[in-house]
Amino acid sequence: MKYVAIADQLRDRIARGELPPGARVPSTRRLAADHGVAMATAAKALALLGQEGVLQAEPRSGTVVAGRERRGGPRGLTREQLVRTAIAIADAEGLGALSMRGVAARLGVAAMAPYRYVRGRDELVLLMADAAFGERGYPAKPSGDWRARLTLGGRTLWSLHKRHPWLAQLGPITRPLPLRNLAVHGEWALSALSELGVDATTLCNLHVLFFSHVQGMAVHLEREQNALASSGLTEDDWIDRQGAAVTAMAAGHPTFTRMLADLAETGYDLVLDDLFESGLRALLDGLALRYGR
Repeated sequence: MKYVAIADQLRDRIARGELPPGARVPSTRRLAADHGVAMATAAKALALLGQEGVLQAEPRSGTVVAGRERRGGPRGLTREQLVRTAIAIADAEGLGALSMRGVAARLGVAAMAPYRYVRGRDELVLLMADAAFGERGYPAKPSGDWRARLTLGGRTLWSLHKRHPWLAQLGPITRPLPLRNLAVHGEWALSALSELGVDATTLCNLHVLFFSHVQGMAVHLEREQNALASSGLTEDDWIDRQGAAVTAMAAGHPTFTRMLADLAETGYDLVLDDLFESGLRALLDGLALRYGR
């Protein structure tokens, strides 16, 4: 909706300080001309921001940006509260459901109040991720060999991704996040991998491979949540409905067909925890063989 987009642009200008408290906002006529919309559409954008407490009418001045005391949240609101509330929303509904307006509504504050603590959603998500990765750490004095330490590191990261499934959705492995608490996990894994006696390039590649195993499995956690929410079907319900289609798909492929027949006899449950552990063991076994450790 065009009026919502206009309102969002004005919010951004206010958040950046281009329109400070008390500043007069563009008139309905000016907004209509700048955005190529009808006067009624521009008026709806201003009305929306007025309802949210972002703008207010001043005698002889027109519509201005509301003062901070009107736009801000209740006394005692902190950045940590904001981050933890956002984490709770993402945990329950997925990262796609997170918005600045939604966080403000959950906190019971004006829509612009969160912008007093963060510049926008992107910064908020980074703060959320840093807080989530900081929920678990490691012993001050590492014990065990490289394999035991990597196993602990992998299981620790897996537990955090299970607690916060949206962590796996933040970005590709090729664009690592500059997070202080994520570096703690990186240091733990790198110090273990360094005992394999590899050069810096190989060390970095092995660390990426190790982390990508965790992320690659964890990416399905939120996807399953979304699939359940959209379809109303559990994993078992969905598989039951796909039985005939899968059998037809396997026709003409003898190994595939034989596997399905055997599984029909023995039963099969796809458990991500089991797959994660199996993959981690295979990865570490491969490293031990490759590097003679």
